[in-house]
Amino acid sequence: MTIRHLNGSLHFAWWTAFFNFRAKICPTNFIGKEEKALPLSKERKNEIVAGYLDILSNSNGFIVVQSTGLTVAQVNTLRKKVRDAQGHYAGVKNTLFIKALEMKGFPVPKHLLKGTVSVAFGMSNLPEVAKAVLDFQKEFTEKFNVTGGIMGKDILDANRVDAVSKLPTLDEIRAQLIGLIVAPAEGIVNVLYAGTAGIVNVIHAYLEEKNGAA
Repeated sequence: MTIRHLNGSLHFAWWTAFFNFRAKICPTNFIGKEEKALPLSKERKNEIVAGYLDILSNSNGFIVVQSTGLTVAQVNTLRKKVRDAQGHYAGVKNTLFIKALEMKGFPVPKHLLKGTVSVAFGMSNLPEVAKAVLDFQKEFTEKFNVTGGIMGKDILDANRVDAVSKLPTLDEIRAQLIGLIVAPAEGIVNVLYAGTAGIVNVIHAYLEEKNGAA
């Protein structure tokens, strides 16, 4: 075998290994500007469903979006916004995601899970995640569209997602609860203080009157 043939064989082996590795971590193959889906093995499908189940176990709801033409940088910006809101943003495979939803007992919005879909999961603060996603939509209206979501056992349309985004956050709810607890306590203290002051004033007046009579 000549050096030229050896180099050609090594080059072919390197690219074969590269595509095999990429197929394992990403079930899509990019050919030019088109994306061609590769068939998934049963094992890989089970892994993907298991991943969805894990996320859903820690989620109190999610927002569904349709997006086209976003750059990698724009998607990364969105992921950071959602992550800062204590959420998780990812693309989903519709049939496998539907299977995971059914297994976890979530409502299944099949009308939303069509085409190229991504999901923003609320891990503890869905209103804040909804707000982050809607704020991003304002910047990229032509490329990004919030279509609905799930909150608890309710299926949301786009209008209800907007309403959810305006709900108080967990921190705001905690502050309100503390206010409700502290306010009555302050009221009791004020009443006790006022009552004590009244008694002191009565005693003081009585002593002054007695001293004057003496």
